[in-house]
Amino acid sequence: MAKVSIPTIKLNNGIEFPALGYGTWLGLNDKMEFEITDARKLQDALSYAIDIGYRHIDTAHLYRVEPEVGEVINKKIKDGVVKREDIFVTTKVWHHHHKQADVEVAVRDSLRRLNLDYVDLVLVHWPMSISQEGIDEKIDHLETWRGFEEVLKKGLTRSIGVSNFNIEQMKRLLANCNVPPAVNQIEINLNLGQKELVDYCQSKGVVVVAYSPFGTMVPSRNYPDSPEPKMDNPTMLSIAKKHGKTVTQIALRYLYQRGIVSIPKTVTKSRVLENASIFDFQLDDEDVATLAQFDNGFRTIRPLFWQPYENYPFDVVPGQEHEDIPISLLKWKNGVNGDIE
Repeated sequence: MAKVSIPTIKLNNGIEFPALGYGTWLGLNDKMEFEITDARKLQDALSYAIDIGYRHIDTAHLYRVEPEVGEVINKKIKDGVVKREDIFVTTKVWHHHHKQADVEVAVRDSLRRLNLDYVDLVLVHWPMSISQEGIDEKIDHLETWRGFEEVLKKGLTRSIGVSNFNIEQMKRLLANCNVPPAVNQIEINLNLGQKELVDYCQSKGVVVVAYSPFGTMVPSRNYPDSPEPKMDNPTMLSIAKKHGKTVTQIALRYLYQRGIVSIPKTVTKSRVLENASIFDFQLDDEDVATLAQFDNGFRTIRPLFWQPYENYPFDVVPGQEHEDIPISLLKWKNGVNGDIE
């Protein structure tokens, strides 16, 4: 069996953080319903990922698959493939649990679903606080952060961080916290470089983690009128050929050379291997300058239905009518059978 060797980046608390992880978000279909039917495929791919050397697993309460993720991790530990301390597990707290006291409830629920005693990193999934009924609770994320500092102190997690925080939100949090966030997980890809935010986080010792690292490059995200590059982009193909790599490997390597951790998602084993095979070559200065030109600020993930809510972290698109939040983002049960609280 092929093996991969993934380097680590040191977090601001001294913990080693694998520079590439396995993302477990299965996505929503065109009806905004969750694609839970692929959970078994995800388990097979995750099992393979651990076998070949992945040690960083990214999940969340929202993803519904914490039970399946935990099942794979515990089986690998039981089978002697890894020890618990070898695996870096990230999960996230959803909008519904932003009150200080609710953070611990959410983290303990995630630990129960994962069947783990602790996670390695827990993130504030989004800065908005929204109830299961879709009401804007307008909870200050500084209050939420106090709850995060408490679960850290209690040993329920080894690290705490945020996701989808913009630069103003990061500055305010860093100015008012007792424990600084170790991570800010945001969308980063060739179209959305977010240089100012990345530079700021890195200057403060906060590691940036990229979700959607391929943007609209991949066919499943190839929206009408979305910008280049695509998989058949001549510039990308030329750089890939130069290094004997694939277009997606070039995209991931570019992020790695910016000091950014990526969490690509796939349920295809060949791509699991491909995504982690990016640490044996170097993009040169010309490659980097060429790839940087694709950065045009285009967001792949833009949840317009959250625009009216306080603490929405992105620029507001003018002229957009208010959209109802999809029910799948308000209420759910977890696991492939949708029967786990």
